[in-house]
Amino acid sequence: MSTTRTRLPGLISLMTGDDKHHAAAESTVDVLWVLFDRVLRVTPETLHDPGRDRFLLSKGHGPMAYYAVLAAKGFLDEAELADWSSVRSRLGHHPDRARVPGVEISSGSLGHGLPIALGTAAGLRAQGRDARVVTLVGDAELDEGSNHEAIVVAGRMGLDNLTTVLIDNQSSTHGWPGGIARRFEIEGWAVRTVSGRDHEALYDAFTTDHAGRPLAVVAVVAPKGGH
Repeated sequence: MSTTRTRLPGLISLMTGDDKHHAAAESTVDVLWVLFDRVLRVTPETLHDPGRDRFLLSKGHGPMAYYAVLAAKGFLDEAELADWSSVRSRLGHHPDRARVPGVEISSGSLGHGLPIALGTAAGLRAQGRDARVVTLVGDAELDEGSNHEAIVVAGRMGLDNLTTVLIDNQSSTHGWPGGIARRFEIEGWAVRTVSGRDHEALYDAFTTDHAGRPLAVVAVVAPKGGH
């Protein structure tokens, strides 16, 4: 674990006043760090490069870990974190793409990240760009019908530049017969299921070849309300 990664809990702790969504932030921090530290080809200097990789946070409620990682990687000034969600701050309880550097979509209304990522990945492929699109969703979001449609279409199109990360904290109301991984496998996705806390396993899952198929990484964390 890098020295900078060890600073993330302290950065997250600067953002108070949203205890309801603290667990949502805590469940994503390791996935976010591995992506921005080792996987995604995007930096503060390449924010507007058409060939950059894109990260789309569909799980946009409780974005404290997201802001902390963006600050640690230089997209944001760390001094902004303590003032988050005030009338003076550009860091809201839901991320705003028009105000926050590094944020690709405004999110928080669940169920939209994967469909948007699908369209983005298809557009980049049509343009001949070698860019990856990664979206992070929660397991409960799979209850949204728009996600089911996107899963089917992405599999049929063979969008291997699309990756979906599922944070599995067992909060889904309906679930899926055979588990979350099966939901994607049956539609032709490559699927990896790993611990959402194991950085090496996450990195291996993100970088394993999946030519011709979109990739779903199921990142398992403690059940919601657990420890």
